[in-house]
Amino acid sequence: MPDIFSKAKRSEVMSKIRGKNTKPELALCRLLSSKLYPLGFRYRRNYRKVPGSPDVAFVSLKVAVFVDGGFWHGYGAKKRKLPEGYWTEKIRKNVLRDRRVNRKLKALGWAVIRCWDHDLAKRPEKVMERICAALGAE
Repeated sequence: MPDIFSKAKRSEVMSKIRGKNTKPELALCRLLSSKLYPLGFRYRRNYRKVPGSPDVAFVSLKVAVFVDGGFWHGYGAKKRKLPEGYWTEKIRKNVLRDRRVNRKLKALGWAVIRCWDHDLAKRPEKVMERICAALGAE
């Protein structure tokens, strides 16, 4: 099934999708700042000085945290029926870009944490456990 929009219309639609300050990203920042998890580490949001512009970067400890949306980053893509062409290709490219960014950051000595938006919503304690482990906090 082909894409239902022309190239120009698809470009217009996609331009309206935000890449920063998404609900999952803001939820992670609220969680990091909450009294439940007083880590005491400073972090930067959308840190552009490293590949991939992590959603949250603990610069002094070199820990990058990405909150990936399930649809956009291919969670369960094999089970989902997507129209051939545009969406399949877009998601495939996103997954490849994520892998490339992970490799670049690791080569620079950064620890990379990728969490799914649905995990952050349903199991925030698990996400925080992974972040704390990477930071060396308890």
